[in-house]
Amino acid sequence: MLSVTFQSLVLSAFAVTSLALPSNISSSSPPSQDAWYAAPSGFEQASPGDVLRLRQAPGDLTSIYNESAAVYNILYRSTDSKFEPAWDVTTLFVPKRTRGSALLSYQIPYNTAYLDGSPSYALNSPSFSSGHVLSDIQTALSMGAFVVVPDHEGPLAAFPLGVQEGHAVLDSVRAVLRTGFGLAEDARYALWGYSGGSIASEWAAELQQQYAPELDFAGAAIGGVVSNVTALIDQSANTWWAGLVPAGLLGATAPYPAARNYLMSQLKSNGTHNETAFEAAESLTSTQDVGLFAGQDIWTYFKDGKDVLQAPILRSILNSNGYMGYHGIPQMPLFVYKAIADELTPIADTDKLVQSYCDVGVNVVYKRNTVGGHLAAQTNGRSQAWNFLKSVLTGSYEPEGCIVENVAWNVTSSML
Repeated sequence: MLSVTFQSLVLSAFAVTSLALPSNISSSSPPSQDAWYAAPSGFEQASPGDVLRLRQAPGDLTSIYNESAAVYNILYRSTDSKFEPAWDVTTLFVPKRTRGSALLSYQIPYNTAYLDGSPSYALNSPSFSSGHVLSDIQTALSMGAFVVVPDHEGPLAAFPLGVQEGHAVLDSVRAVLRTGFGLAEDARYALWGYSGGSIASEWAAELQQQYAPELDFAGAAIGGVVSNVTALIDQSANTWWAGLVPAGLLGATAPYPAARNYLMSQLKSNGTHNETAFEAAESLTSTQDVGLFAGQDIWTYFKDGKDVLQAPILRSILNSNGYMGYHGIPQMPLFVYKAIADELTPIADTDKLVQSYCDVGVNVVYKRNTVGGHLAAQTNGRSQAWNFLKSVLTGSYEPEGCIVENVAWNVTSSML
């Protein structure tokens, strides 16, 4: 429970802010330079999901996402991967036309150890304000759904720690429901995430029953599922996706100083592939990471190569945060979609995850696409994910138990 003093301060700040928000904040500073992103003193006393700070989102998001009437940043209390008090930020889009009956929690795959790559800031950037992100948010808003986009990696950009990301998503939804903004008390809410967004979404689904039992999600759509982070690291290291490895190892060790020190001590100090070059990933967005490290053998940065992953100090972090299916049973219907030829994580890992849920009675529809790879599957599965989300958010979805089938969805005609 909040202390009386702290609760009064939070409620007072919220009341003033909600009544006197500036009409527009034309410029925004990156999170690393914006004092607004720092949690207020005593935040630990708040309950997970409590609102600590609120503002109209900087920039001109209502013009970019023009189906929105208003956009807000919410800083809220959460819990990190060590199960200690933390805070996070989420961005709420309020639709122009709404009955307040639906909320979509949309997890962007921002996949970076760079704090300034967080959605609350990057939603203004060309990389997010176009393509799938723009289209998905606009589509949901045009349906009358509120959309919330959490910075699910947290204030340390702890990509890809599942516990951190799942908690952040659940507390983001709690924060939005507690503030209201016109959402009905009986509003339905659902999760959606692809690739890196599947990490945050699936872990939220796993953790919900024990961490946020009062939440009652209508459903969750998860695509390009990264069910095994170790496999992601292993399969990316020599490929076009190699930049995910330094981002992932730097992000995973960000909350663990001893593990970070160990990781850095194992990097080479000279040569082209050295500590300085590796550490650059901490100041790069995902797109920049991929561009810089594409095709590199990431293990050549380390003195003992790939063996660095076997160190107990790193292994324990990856074991507790990198494997889906071990932290709870999703209570909501799931729509899972993935390319059989997904090159980031083996389809067999996702098959195993889905089967484990089917075995305990979870309602799952699992579509294994025979067409394309990881990138194509995002586009190829999009319309089907939307069909599922529309049905759960309108209350028309009828669970059918466990359905697993191969499909040949081909929108992109791409093999990637």
